[in-house]
Amino acid sequence: MSAPAPPDIAAPGPTTAVGSDDAPGRSRLGTALHYLGMPVLLALVLLALYVWVQGLELDAIEARQLRRAVLVGQTTQHVRLTVYSTLIVLALAIPLGIIATRPGTRRLAPAIIGLGNAGQAIPSLGLLALIFFIARQTPLLPSTGTVPVVAALVGYSFLPILRNTMVGLEQVDASVLEAGRGMGMSSWLVLRRLELPLAVPVILAGVRTALVLNVGTATLAFLFGGGGLGRTIFQGFGLQRLPLLVTGAVLVSVLALFVDWLAGLVEERLTPRGL
Repeated sequence: MSAPAPPDIAAPGPTTAVGSDDAPGRSRLGTALHYLGMPVLLALVLLALYVWVQGLELDAIEARQLRRAVLVGQTTQHVRLTVYSTLIVLALAIPLGIIATRPGTRRLAPAIIGLGNAGQAIPSLGLLALIFFIARQTPLLPSTGTVPVVAALVGYSFLPILRNTMVGLEQVDASVLEAGRGMGMSSWLVLRRLELPLAVPVILAGVRTALVLNVGTATLAFLFGGGGLGRTIFQGFGLQRLPLLVTGAVLVSVLALFVDWLAGLVEERLTPRGL
């Protein structure tokens, strides 16, 4: 006689859709400000930067470095480094966070957390230099470019997602899990349909932190051949060109705030209703 199939218990559905008007206690104006306030503010900052730069008498070096093609290319490199490193961190930290919270493998938690602590305890520039040194000693690994920079960013942003995954899974109400098991759900179904959906807000908060960390740390990628907006910042600093320094710093700040705003929308969209 076959075991009865577990009931089809779906995870709590997504919360209020982005841009909907039924957010509790929020007027239409409040909703508009919530979703559009940051993009409008960032657009105004970029417009002010453009007007300021256009009003300056740039020398040949500044004019060459502040060309639109150059800045767009550096921004694209910066975003690429951020996305690559964050996707790899997600692929590593979430499974390891799950392993560290399972009853049979919980003993591995100290080693896994220690791994994450080691990556973040080392200063970002020191971690980049260390990976550069290791890669130089290993003929098969590139010592400069995207690979070592992404490896350093992964190490630096690993802990927030790992820690939040563990905290998110451990804070799920035990009675909810017992109810799922009582309905015949396997451990895998309990994890997939109950634990992970309920832990999503905490996990996404870690992802949001990791994204902002990676945007900021990627400014050092230029020193190791990874490109990015750090090139403009360091050239402005080294050559004492204020327009370069300010432009690079503003673009990185705008990018970090925009990424944080986007991640906030995703976090809000994926948070189960009622949490």
